[in-house]
Amino acid sequence: MILKGRFTPRRKALLGLVLLALAWLGWGWYSGVAITQGVEKEQMDWNGDGQVSRDEFLQAFYAVQVKDSEEGDRQCRSFIWRSTGEEFRRDCRTVFKKPAAE
Repeated sequence: MILKGRFTPRRKALLGLVLLALAWLGWGWYSGVAITQGVEKEQMDWNGDGQVSRDEFLQAFYAVQVKDSEEGDRQCRSFIWRSTGEEFRRDCRTVFKKPAAE
């Protein structure tokens, strides 16, 4: 009697696909790609034409890096092309903090 393993070829392929997806998510979070940094679809207008194309949406998965910074009361988010390191957009907002209770 030949014992069959628990993992069939179909399950091995599915496991490999899930592990690959998790590895990509880990890499994306570590490298700061836009899709893992909470960038909404409406903010993915990389060329500034007022519409988010399919190509711009897909670039959020691999081509655009986001770096957050805080300068006093200003919180800024820089959008950078990963291939060249060039910053092409910076969104800043002023956040007023409540004074500490005495």
